[in-house]
Amino acid sequence: MSLLSVQNLKMHFPVRGGVFYTTQAVCKAVDGVSFELKAGETLGLVGESGCGKSTVARSVVRLLKPTSGNVIFNGHDISTQSQSALRSQRREMQMIFQDPAESLNPRHTIGQILEEPFIIQKMGTRAERAEWSVELLKRVGLPADAMHRYSFEFSGGQRQRIGIARAIALNPKLIVCDEPVSALDVSVQSQVLNLLLELQRDMGLSYLFIAHGLNVVKHMSDRVAVMYLGKIVELAPASELYQNPRHAYTKALLDAIPIADPRQRRARQLLRGDVPSPINPPAGCAFGHRMKHPKWEQSVGMDLTLKEISPGHFVQPCPCCT
Repeated sequence: MSLLSVQNLKMHFPVRGGVFYTTQAVCKAVDGVSFELKAGETLGLVGESGCGKSTVARSVVRLLKPTSGNVIFNGHDISTQSQSALRSQRREMQMIFQDPAESLNPRHTIGQILEEPFIIQKMGTRAERAEWSVELLKRVGLPADAMHRYSFEFSGGQRQRIGIARAIALNPKLIVCDEPVSALDVSVQSQVLNLLLELQRDMGLSYLFIAHGLNVVKHMSDRVAVMYLGKIVELAPASELYQNPRHAYTKALLDAIPIADPRQRRARQLLRGDVPSPINPPAGCAFGHRMKHPKWEQSVGMDLTLKEISPGHFVQPCPCCT
């Protein structure tokens, strides 16, 4: 059985305006996303800014209540549970946010930040919570005296290590990583990624790892899902996706990965047009519409549900992109 099963997840936001602030339209940020995540596995979720990745992340951990669909975690459908019922589930699922400077309270010491999960879950005495917090800092490579300092006294990489320490405090089974290295220097990114891999190996963690680029995801993921305008267009094992991409958008993302050797050259697929608005998405294949593909009209009215083309490799069956 999968640790996490997301079934036809939709997250629509009302767009309000006018004199009486009524709903004028609906923004379809996530529009029918489905995937599964096994224990100990890392699923990478990639796509351009605005495609709905972070909205999926927040819906999975119930920071947002989905418009429709099901999020089944550890055998429980948490998509409709009340906040009180979710409290016990939150011990098993945590989140690492993109910007550590914004996700850590600057008015609290690091000790207060790390002890807060234990206080909410009513675990341990004050002395035990302090001891556990010191152990968490050591586990992520920070000194014990960091307990008495504030988040703004640390570098970006150190702040993200503190965010990771907070996420693993309650020994969760699932951690949702919402672009955890995109705000960090390149020299620090590999250190944080290696720390996440080490923690996964030692604690048996499962990751939903969200990123912009496929180069970072390749280092982390067992499987990769590619999102475009609120939908998953391709899902495959990482090695299969990189060696045999089938959707045109996936190929474009792979072409965007920079080559380390400046003497090497390769043909690139340039993306034309603009990303359609999720408020008024086009009928049929959204990527084909953007590229003005001659076969786009054939996709209008088609069932674009992911189809398995080889073991574990799913792709949107669109005539203009596959």
